[in-house]
Amino acid sequence: MKLARIGEVGAERPVAVSDGIYYDISGITADIDGPFLESDGASRVAAALAAGTLPALAVDDQIRIGAPITRPSAVICIGLNYAEHAAESNAQPPSSPVLFLKTPNTVVGPNDTVAIPRNSVKTDWEVELGVVIGRRASYLESPEDSISHIAGFVAANDISEREFQLEISGGQWSKGKSAPGFSPTGPWLVTPDQVDYRNLRLRSWVNGEPRQDSTTADLIFDVDHIIWYLSQYMTLEPGDLILTGTPAGVALSGRFPYLRSGDSCEIEIDGLGRQQQQFIDA
Repeated sequence: MKLARIGEVGAERPVAVSDGIYYDISGITADIDGPFLESDGASRVAAALAAGTLPALAVDDQIRIGAPITRPSAVICIGLNYAEHAAESNAQPPSSPVLFLKTPNTVVGPNDTVAIPRNSVKTDWEVELGVVIGRRASYLESPEDSISHIAGFVAANDISEREFQLEISGGQWSKGKSAPGFSPTGPWLVTPDQVDYRNLRLRSWVNGEPRQDSTTADLIFDVDHIIWYLSQYMTLEPGDLILTGTPAGVALSGRFPYLRSGDSCEIEIDGLGRQQQQFIDA
């Protein structure tokens, strides 16, 4: 099942996507949010789709695609979670997950324009597998319990300003992670039954040139471990977004220039779709 939201900012309509056709699900839910996910709304949508009761929408290529979830209560991120990325960051692979937070207003549509922050000289890209929580998770007993708390998976770009993050951070990364629009998400939320989340290929390009190419099989801490681990320190709420880390191939490595106004960045994760952002000055 693929779920999405289409329309202008603040007026997005929830839809299901099947064989390239958009189906209106506003008769089932007003939005793709925590209460919808927690009540197993995806199963109700799937049943209506199978029964042929969902109206198809006439959608052209010009329609805006919003983030496939409403603004979450939290965006929780794992850093240095691929060994090669840790190495290019001049860091040792962590012995336990590195945690940082992004503000919820960073979540925008997958193809929305992104403004490079004022005074930024080191804006960077990061393709990441995102996990959307479907059931409240607190003190899970084991990593095997995690999957029952996951609503689905999304592609996300964890855009980062490295000077803010690392050089004038004050010791915490969120300053370089939380500019508006710094978490393009989507185009779809894909339910777990459709995703081999343990082995997904992630790629990124800047101005059409390849940058990152890896798989989630190379995660240091896998998805199941991350959700279990986070639940020992915080309560994960339905609709929360977890970003699981990025592979090697970012500008921080020194191998590529940082993003500038006029640049285009694309990311893609197998089965979760492709997104593209144009960068402009704030």
